[in-house]
Amino acid sequence: MGFRGTVTDAPDFDASADAETLYNAMKGIGSDKEAILDLVTGRSNAQRQEIVQAYKSSYGKDLIDDLKYELTGHFERLIVSLMRPQAYHDAKEIHDAIKGAGTDEKCLIEVLASRNNQQIHELVEAYKDAYGSDIEEDVTGETSGHFKKMLVVLLQVLFAAGEEQWGTEESIFIMLLGNRSFDHLQMVFDKYQEIAETSIEDSIKSELSGDFENLMLAVVQCIRSVPMYFAKRLYKSMKGLGTQDNTLIRIMICRSEIDMLDIRECFRMCYEKSLYNMIKEDTSGDYKRTLLALCGGDDDLAGEFFPEAAQLAYKMWETSAMTKVQLRPTIRPASDFDPADDAQNLRKAMKGFGTDEDVIIDIVANRSNEQRQEIRQAFKSILGRDLMKDLKSELSKNLERLIIGLMLTPAEFDAKMMRKAMEGAGTDEHALIEILVTRSNEEIHAMNAAYEDGEELADACNEDSDDMEIKFMSILCTRSFPHLRRVFQEFVRCSNKDIEQIIKNEMSGDVKQAMYGIVRSVKNQPNYIAERLYKAMKCIGTDDRALIRIMVSRSEVDLFNIRKEFKETHDCSLHEFIQVETMVVSFHILHVE
Repeated sequence: MGFRGTVTDAPDFDASADAETLYNAMKGIGSDKEAILDLVTGRSNAQRQEIVQAYKSSYGKDLIDDLKYELTGHFERLIVSLMRPQAYHDAKEIHDAIKGAGTDEKCLIEVLASRNNQQIHELVEAYKDAYGSDIEEDVTGETSGHFKKMLVVLLQVLFAAGEEQWGTEESIFIMLLGNRSFDHLQMVFDKYQEIAETSIEDSIKSELSGDFENLMLAVVQCIRSVPMYFAKRLYKSMKGLGTQDNTLIRIMICRSEIDMLDIRECFRMCYEKSLYNMIKEDTSGDYKRTLLALCGGDDDLAGEFFPEAAQLAYKMWETSAMTKVQLRPTIRPASDFDPADDAQNLRKAMKGFGTDEDVIIDIVANRSNEQRQEIRQAFKSILGRDLMKDLKSELSKNLERLIIGLMLTPAEFDAKMMRKAMEGAGTDEHALIEILVTRSNEEIHAMNAAYEDGEELADACNEDSDDMEIKFMSILCTRSFPHLRRVFQEFVRCSNKDIEQIIKNEMSGDVKQAMYGIVRSVKNQPNYIAERLYKAMKCIGTDDRALIRIMVSRSEVDLFNIRKEFKETHDCSLHEFIQVETMVVSFHILHVE
């Protein structure tokens, strides 16, 4: 593969002239930060090392020391890090991750899982030179268990599979993934998925845990696509409140001369904006200007894939079409179920002065929807009362809405949510989109019709805006998800375009939101719903209606899958997020821990 970085050797390079420019920029009161950042980001790392030497020869001073003195904050850290040789920068990151209070396992995972053999070898040598100690000994001294063993494997670049025998199931993953034969492992993963009908990633998630699980997933993700791995790391570093600046700086520096163009494309393919725009919105000042220079451009201005990104998108839809996801609910039928006994206990909980909300929560949350319908019937036949009316009169606010939502049948609940979304002033388009794009064909069979293929979608991109929207709606709104995955795969092959970006650039308003929601749901429905939950809680004030709607409707379908996606995307469990963002304790009843 050819050069895919955004920073290249500057033509007509003169190290002495650059050293003089930097010296003048730092001379006197204050410093010319713009001159510094323009020069540093406009030179390759190899050229920067020549500048360091020329600065020392001309002025007898250490350039990095002068930069540290003149600059401050994240801008200083970024510029100084750019001036170090890449191997020494990696060495410092590892050293900082294991020294001091606590260990930064995420940094260890990112650096050691993503570097190739040559980079690991150079890192080991640079660490020894910079700190006078052995990196393997330092790392193993601060880590433990299988996590430590795999880190050692990644540090031993000539590791031979079968050399160590630990005799555990975890060791199978270590032996398999530690040999660094990427082409071979790609074929192994494809064959594994064909046989097991599940991805190697899902197997790792179900069999492993903690830092070891995160490390194994990082290795697999890097084997599949290093640019995609870094795109996800960059997104996590900037989303939500606060920025993980160390991670952002580390990645932007280490990939700027390798594959930043591909990382940008993967970022755009996975998220709703370009890497350039996310950096622009999340950072400020000279720090922002330097990061944007390393990024090298705004991909929201384009709609086509780079060749490597097109191949990746095609493979992604192919993998999605092959994978059979086992849906995992959090609520299952209760054993030894007695609807009459439950009905009597609910009546006691609501009778007299005050209401025993704990009893109501315990019963309703630990019965399947089918069992709840039997309780409703028993309540009516034994007590002659309407359970729904009693619950409404005894409960209040969000707890009442949540319990009532659980007591409705799924069809009743969806119908109620659709009506609520359309009544009153304005329409809740997000609620309508979410409900319609996450239900199966059987659940919305009235909306189904004959389907078109990917070539028809590709042809529609050349039509005018109205005709294109009609064609997209005729396909995306009426086809099964398995079929649409194949359609989107064919769309990439025929058009070399990103279907999400086409929707984003060429459509507008509610149509755009609906089409985009369908594509995201087809790609990964639990992830789409996890993002809906995140958006319902992340802003000032919680969208309680959306939160209740989703938690109720997915609790017996795939809430466990949604929890996993939420944790992976946001580095925080859904349970923790709900605890922080809501004042109501009742959501724990849906088993989101």
